[in-house]
Amino acid sequence: MKLLDLYAKMKGDLNRIEQQLEKSVTSDHALMSETSLHLLKAGGKRIRPVFVLLSGKFGDYRLDVLERVAVPLELIHMASLVHDDVIDDADTRRGQMTVKSKWDNRIAMYTGDYIYAKALTIVTELPNPHIHQILSKAMVEMCIGEMEQIRDFFNTEQSVRQYLLRIRRKTALLIATSCQLGAVAANADRVTANRLYRFGYNVGMAFQIRDDVLDLCGTEKQLGKPPGSDIRQGNMTLPVLLALREEAVRDKLLQAIARIRESEGTDGTDEAIRLIRASRGIAAAEEMADRYIAKSLAALERLPDIPAKRDLIEIAHFIGKRNY
Repeated sequence: MKLLDLYAKMKGDLNRIEQQLEKSVTSDHALMSETSLHLLKAGGKRIRPVFVLLSGKFGDYRLDVLERVAVPLELIHMASLVHDDVIDDADTRRGQMTVKSKWDNRIAMYTGDYIYAKALTIVTELPNPHIHQILSKAMVEMCIGEMEQIRDFFNTEQSVRQYLLRIRRKTALLIATSCQLGAVAANADRVTANRLYRFGYNVGMAFQIRDDVLDLCGTEKQLGKPPGSDIRQGNMTLPVLLALREEAVRDKLLQAIARIRESEGTDGTDEAIRLIRASRGIAAAEEMADRYIAKSLAALERLPDIPAKRDLIEIAHFIGKRNY
């Protein structure tokens, strides 16, 4: 089954999530509603809600309960994107103007804060304190990951381990938490919830690595933003770090990165991208993503053989090979 078929199969429940997302950020304050709905209406894969719903199939599946996990997780993701765009000075996302570009930095920051607050308001409607503890811990780790990324801007001497720890916090933990909380909210047993967490964690690591590869190999149409955005902002991703290990390209790539930094991102990234593509950096990064996908599939092996398990396997394969 293709990924689009999976989304079609889940259309009714995902439509409900979409309605709740819009309802949750709509405010009596006209500007707050407009800015909060801006990114929401630009679309997205809604992969975190999908993981919540599929993981909920391993327990007592109740949409009225699961939506109170799925919606907050997507809101937290959205809020982090609004804040990211301020930090990265990004003008476009998903092919649309960012909140900070259409309005300004201050409006964007308060919009992100508002969306975070709405997420917490919804999840506290569930009486299970374990859910609140898991979610709050994930949010703390996300913030640390964002700080680490800022600290390491243009740090060409950082290790691959530093990069992996950063994306673990920035991306993988929220996806892992989506899988775990879907199971917890559906009263699945702890072993099942832990296996789904490990699945989500490894899928999340592969997701971010693949995202970093696409930033160097994709087109603006595919990405919804100009390629090379990461390196322009000083974000040294896995393909860059692996390319820097190669003597044949290291010095020239360091020079290209230095020019980007000195020009505060106005110098083109074409030369840096050309050098990275000429190295084994991209291929080696893809190999690492493949290893994470293999680990994610292994985490599912002992789970019941229900349709949701096969759907998770399908998503993992898509994430490993996605080009948008």
